[in-house]
Amino acid sequence: MEVAFLIGCIIVGVYYLFNAINHFTQLQNLSGYAQSKGVPAPKLAVVVSGILLLIASLTILTGFQPTIGVAALVLFFLPVTFTMHAFWTVQDQMARLNEMINFTKNLTLMGSTLMFLAIPQPWPFSLGG
Repeated sequence: MEVAFLIGCIIVGVYYLFNAINHFTQLQNLSGYAQSKGVPAPKLAVVVSGILLLIASLTILTGFQPTIGVAALVLFFLPVTFTMHAFWTVQDQMARLNEMINFTKNLTLMGSTLMFLAIPQPWPFSLGG
């Protein structure tokens, strides 16, 4: 089971790492999208959210201080989910469906992130406490 856990951590950690990198390499595009959603200081918001994703990815990949990573993801998901994917405000049915999918995906990812708190620390194969 420990190997399966390690594989899962790698998959999840790389997912968040990819998204963190995307926040920095696609800063202009993501800032424009955030601005279209009414996010104040959109460029700063994208940078901060990218940093939160980077922190989370590194803690999950290394097992070092995963509680900090969980906190970073919750801090990321709460505003992003309810601001960027507020499907209830969208009139176009296709766009509304897309936002609903992203909203529920983010809630699910946040829920699974919170489950990391139930895993005794240090994690198997972690780099420490």
